[in-house]
Amino acid sequence: MTDKLPAVVQASIDATNAGDLKAFLATFDADGAVDDWGRVFVGNSAITRWSDNEYVGKNVTLDVTSVTTNGAETIVIAQVGGDGFNGLSTFTYSVVGSMVARMTIRE
Repeated sequence: MTDKLPAVVQASIDATNAGDLKAFLATFDADGAVDDWGRVFVGNSAITRWSDNEYVGKNVTLDVTSVTTNGAETIVIAQVGGDGFNGLSTFTYSVVGSMVARMTIRE
């Protein structure tokens, strides 16, 4: 890894790996969003529906291989496991204060 994960990003990854949707949602601010390949889900209800179908609900695990922080953005490259997509993905976490404002997923 090139940088240390900000605490809220670590908490998001830990919640993902534990299959803990409540803890995952708690890392987002009130207007938090997930951008999954251009499909954007804003707020806890929308993120929950997305997660149930494609993230925590698919038993996703993230094995972090590298971290780069540039200002408020932390770019995490992780090996994704679980019952859906498996392979390397890039997760860009935009952090405002101590909360995730946006998590963007790309290859």
